[in-house]
Amino acid sequence: MFLELINFLTQFNPGFDVLHYLTVRAVLAMLAALFISLTLGHFFIARLQQYQIKQVIRPDGPKTHLSKAGTPTMGGVMILFSFISSIVIWGDWHNAYLWVVVVTALIFGAIGFIDDFLKIKHQSSDGLSSKQKYLAQSLGAIVIGIWLVNNTHQPVSTDLLIPFFKDWTVPLGIVGFTVLSYFVIVGSSNAVNLTDGLDGLAIMPVILISGALAIFAYISGNYNFANYLNMPFMPGTGEIFVICAALIGAGLGFLWFNTYPAEIFMGDVGSLSLGAILAVIAIIIRQEVLLFIMGGVFVAETLSVIIQVGWYKRTKTRVFLMAPLHHHFEKKGLSEPKIIVRFWMVTLILVMISLASIKIR
Repeated sequence: MFLELINFLTQFNPGFDVLHYLTVRAVLAMLAALFISLTLGHFFIARLQQYQIKQVIRPDGPKTHLSKAGTPTMGGVMILFSFISSIVIWGDWHNAYLWVVVVTALIFGAIGFIDDFLKIKHQSSDGLSSKQKYLAQSLGAIVIGIWLVNNTHQPVSTDLLIPFFKDWTVPLGIVGFTVLSYFVIVGSSNAVNLTDGLDGLAIMPVILISGALAIFAYISGNYNFANYLNMPFMPGTGEIFVICAALIGAGLGFLWFNTYPAEIFMGDVGSLSLGAILAVIAIIIRQEVLLFIMGGVFVAETLSVIIQVGWYKRTKTRVFLMAPLHHHFEKKGLSEPKIIVRFWMVTLILVMISLASIKIR
């Protein structure tokens, strides 16, 4: 929105042209999202409490979580509002990738919103059935995958890039790219959702991964940097740098209220949409493999559930004391803050390893 105003003002004073720069817009987008979150935070929490939009705790979960019952939830609405508002202000509306990310946020945010609404309405930890949720996510992922493959005109638009190796790509073709997009989007969305079980546990990895994806987006969207670092040049992906910055700002603003002990939970409206947003950003800049590496915590949480369910069906015994993985550590006696910070540290290490692939190739 401001870009149109900037174009007009630049006619009178060339100094306004500095606001076109990606780096400047990224900083302003992050600050705008952070400001909106911090400003609306207490008001939003108060409204949730007023309308009794509160967390329903699983009866079979850790006993320490019983005290969390009644904490306002659906904080993901605040995240998405500050995120999208910042993009509307500082984003380039003519960039197709911006619209893909916004639509992704709205589709998966809507799925999570319905799931949260049903939980609150029925005062149960069960919202949408697993089949209903999976079907909705699948339809959304397929639509987005097809949209991406029809709106990308890059040299590696349907190739899978292999990190740490120079010029090593796996051609997927249109069908293969669509299938990969489907699994990455649905998998990432569910993985973040499973991880969101402790105060601040999911949002910080989202922030860290967003920061790393922002760097890759900036490089791939700049011909000189991409050429120097032996990375494919992808026109238009530089705008993802601004989008990631807005996501970081929105995440930090939410973390202000979500850090232990949490004043608000993001709910499925937040976790499902954030996971999908990260997936789509990774697909756009062709860093799906690195998303898998950076999101190692999300992957571990998901695998713990798959292993637990599969093993129990076969042997009627459990591998973990409780799944997802963070609950296993809670059952072993580790305090919630210790688990949270250690998972953050693991994510930071994985992000740094992924960033090393910029030079190691």
